[in-house]
Amino acid sequence: MAGLDFAGQCGDWRSRGSKKTFAFGHTPTTFLLPMPKPISRSKTKKAVSKRFKVTGTGKVLRSRASKRHLMSAKSAKRKRHMAKASLVDKTDMARIIKNLPFSH
Repeated sequence: MAGLDFAGQCGDWRSRGSKKTFAFGHTPTTFLLPMPKPISRSKTKKAVSKRFKVTGTGKVLRSRASKRHLMSAKSAKRKRHMAKASLVDKTDMARIIKNLPFSH
């Protein structure tokens, strides 16, 4: 432990053979506590949260494609149907909900 200075805590170092001990006979490992393990948290993927919405029943909604340009060529009925949200396929729901840990 090159960067740690134990001399200020328990006196000076004394060398006994190849093993370094403190003046009171303690080894440096008795004063070193293990670092606390960080709690693993899954964060929300912001790209997923902007594209999908989880309903109260746990279903995932998505917006429909083909609404960005060339709208004049599409019929009014087609544009009306594209304005409504649609459900995500059940094969993709687990992946999306995994990236939205605080949504359900």
